[in-house]
Amino acid sequence: MFLHNLFYELKSSLRAKELIIWLMIFPIILGTFFKIAFGDLYDKQTKMDTIKTAVVGIENDPNFRTVIEQIEQEDEPLLKAEYLDEEKALEKLANGDVTGVIYAGDDMSLTVSDTGIEQSVLRVFIQQYSTKAGIIKETLASDPSKLGEVTKALMADASPNHAEPLTKGNTDFYIEYMYNLIAMVAMYGSITGLHIAVGNQANLSPLGARKCCSPTPKALSTLAGIIGSWLVQAVCMVICVSFTAFVLKTDYGKNLPYVYLAAILGGITGVSMGFFVGSIGRMKNSMKVAICMTGSMLCCFLSGLMMGNIKGWIAMKFPVFNNLNPAALVADSISSLNLYTGHERYFTKLMYMCGISAVFITLGLILTRRRKYADL
Repeated sequence: MFLHNLFYELKSSLRAKELIIWLMIFPIILGTFFKIAFGDLYDKQTKMDTIKTAVVGIENDPNFRTVIEQIEQEDEPLLKAEYLDEEKALEKLANGDVTGVIYAGDDMSLTVSDTGIEQSVLRVFIQQYSTKAGIIKETLASDPSKLGEVTKALMADASPNHAEPLTKGNTDFYIEYMYNLIAMVAMYGSITGLHIAVGNQANLSPLGARKCCSPTPKALSTLAGIIGSWLVQAVCMVICVSFTAFVLKTDYGKNLPYVYLAAILGGITGVSMGFFVGSIGRMKNSMKVAICMTGSMLCCFLSGLMMGNIKGWIAMKFPVFNNLNPAALVADSISSLNLYTGHERYFTKLMYMCGISAVFITLGLILTRRRKYADL
């Protein structure tokens, strides 16, 4: 009997237009827009690639060529140089093929056609080289015996500190919008959970009236509906994550299986929330749908779907709230996989989601338990 009810709950869920629109089509459209809007924004604004440079008069300073060749051998070289005559170098600068033109020699100089991070880096690089080259020449002229000591000092890092990345994951902060897209799909699962609760109440739907008149125990049909909704929502979450990973090329690193798990548990939380809302009072179905949609969008807004920095502000002002916001829990669990090496924070967020789901389901079952009607 349970499997029979589960099978028909799955069929009825797949026939729901809201499911197709809000859980499949809308996330694909919104995710595509996110990719178009933010796809290469991080690379353009923040990430700096190898700087293409033209060098004129390299024969005036052979040592400078040696330095550049050593730089170009690094894994992520600071610059890549072309050795050209002045006319050709300026032509490439005008066409945007190179960032700057370096004039090698005793009076080293730089010519650029624009201002920006790369141009500033080139200026600092030339200043440092000129300063160190001047010190070496002065040492050769005054006391050549100290050349080795001076060279070693110049090659050493002058600062006792060294750069250490805060994370080995993807540092593109725009990827948070993709995490929140997954959280939004999870929250929209409340629509399917709502239909389960409404479909088991005789005063709210004809289907609920027929179920109340059937010999099938109400608890059995309700449980079949909840599990059926969970399964359908899990499929929607897998589709959403797969679309962002394989079509939109969102970088989840080696943590894709954990992303699927977090998304599925988030979807279960969304369905459970909808079941709880649907079990409250005698409001019309349209009113309960409005409550679910408004609540879901509010959770997503506070998680950073529309305003990326709001979740950080909430974390500073009301740190507990993000652990009660289902959308924030989904986004944070996926984000923790990217930012932290261990999985302690990830599993903590998953435990919060399981706890919230258990509370919603328990309250929903209490509200619908043994509800009777004077007439149908």
